[in-house]
Amino acid sequence: MLESALTLFVAVPLLTAGLLVAVASRTRLVLTVLFTVLVAQLAAAIATVPWVSDGSVVVHQVALWAPGVAIPFVLDMFSALMLTVTSLLTLTCAAFAVAAGEAFKRFYPALVLLVTAGVNGALLTGDLFNFFVFVEVMLLPSYGLMMITRSGRASAAGVAASRLYISVNLLASTILLIGVALIYGLTGTVNIAELHGAASEDTGVAVATALVLFALAIKAAVVPVHGWLARAYPKMSPAVTAMFSGLHTKIAIYAIYRVYAVIFDGDSRYLWVGVVVFSATMLIGVLGAVGEAAPRSILAFHMVSQIGYILLGVALFGPLGLTAGIFYLLHHMIVKAGLFLAIGAIEVRYGPRRLGQLSGLAKTEPLIAIAFFASAMSLAGIPPFSGFVAKLSLIIAALDAGQIAAAAVAVAVSILTLLSMLKIWTGIFLGEPTATDSRTLPAGMDPAYSDAPGIPDGRDRAGADGITTGADGIATGVSATGTAAGPATTGAGTTAFTATAGTATRAATTAEAGSPDPVMVPPGRRIGLGLAAPALALAVVTLALGLGGQMLLELSGTAAANLYDPTGYVQAVLG
Repeated sequence: MLESALTLFVAVPLLTAGLLVAVASRTRLVLTVLFTVLVAQLAAAIATVPWVSDGSVVVHQVALWAPGVAIPFVLDMFSALMLTVTSLLTLTCAAFAVAAGEAFKRFYPALVLLVTAGVNGALLTGDLFNFFVFVEVMLLPSYGLMMITRSGRASAAGVAASRLYISVNLLASTILLIGVALIYGLTGTVNIAELHGAASEDTGVAVATALVLFALAIKAAVVPVHGWLARAYPKMSPAVTAMFSGLHTKIAIYAIYRVYAVIFDGDSRYLWVGVVVFSATMLIGVLGAVGEAAPRSILAFHMVSQIGYILLGVALFGPLGLTAGIFYLLHHMIVKAGLFLAIGAIEVRYGPRRLGQLSGLAKTEPLIAIAFFASAMSLAGIPPFSGFVAKLSLIIAALDAGQIAAAAVAVAVSILTLLSMLKIWTGIFLGEPTATDSRTLPAGMDPAYSDAPGIPDGRDRAGADGITTGADGIATGVSATGTAAGPATTGAGTTAFTATAGTATRAATTAEAGSPDPVMVPPGRRIGLGLAAPALALAVVTLALGLGGQMLLELSGTAAANLYDPTGYVQAVLG
């Protein structure tokens, strides 16, 4: 009966989201329920890891229908690890959203829980069609999150980026559905276990499954279908970018591992394609970052590059390659979210800037500097962080598989990644602090956050960092304590934010399209513990996974063994 509890990972957030919609105006209650559910889910996800640590596979046939008829929920070590990390990231990003003020948007908590339900369902289902359904359950509220967390006067570039994100995902979902339909037409089933080895034995099924993998590659932002991510992610709100970076593309990567391992049965005839494509993804992603000057744009291109590393693991199909790929996937989810949260905290307080327009934050904002530095070094693969273990194990796996060129590309890209991280570090954190910054936002840069909530100071909303108690205090920008007021229309096309008590003065002038947007930055620390804590927490996690990497490596090895030989998975599902 314990197996039936797997359905709670979908049912609880889904039903709770519906209830939160009904009481959306009661902000404190809604946020309390949101964090209660997210904390409980994280605890439950952690509890599943020892459940399957011996390599066993837990299956529940929903509604107790016979195997082959019922929707199977399947838990093995791979899905248990993914559940744990996605739960941790959702909780961390929600905490950041509270500190940044985004969580106080109407329906934000309900939408986050809907995304959570979709993510959990996609990780647990053993059925291709239901995987498609859960992906859509995840994406639909994601579109809502993008819209409600955007400020009221989004730039044309921001709107275009949102439209691109939605269009690409709809296209990919359509291709995915066509591929699933073809598989069903050829085999009469969409149960992943029943399809074991079908693509390696039948050319038609192989083509249909390749179509599914192509759709997943679009969603994962694999080169050459990666451009949408680099354009869309920098234009989203900081909290949404961090959450999406840890969830959306990673669900697609998880499915690529699962589909190729079970339906293709790890067919060695096509692995060279993966080695070429994923090596190109590593290289082109990091080269794309070279030409960028905004921190989040650089991180977005590096995300593409790191996706190449992760998927190289499945292209090296073997115990070592799969273990390294899974470890890399888990490490990257944590580190990339941490970097986006660190940069996001800076953007919330200082507005989006290009490199060199804000300096000396290592002195004025030591907490966020530490968080960024730790995650950046981990991303580059510097010991003692988890990135070192991830890259070393992947390079060893590539050499063991005879993929010398792929190993060389991985090493070269790692060096370029380190240089990019140092570029951000030098451009933002080093130098003398900018006491009063009257420089302007560059033309074309999205000013979406210049009027975002919380710009003057987190304390202006409830006396605590980034926390407000009012239902609409954030949306209107009017502080409960009266220390800040805005936005207020001061003239045609001109909007101003003014904070009193000597904390900050900020003016955003948009009288003319493309006109400068002067920003006055006060001296001293402005990023409080509430904003810095999520990025710091993830930095601690990546350090812990580096120092204690053997434990996660062993768990990843168990997950890899289930993929390398999916016999246990198939037998457990089919009974």
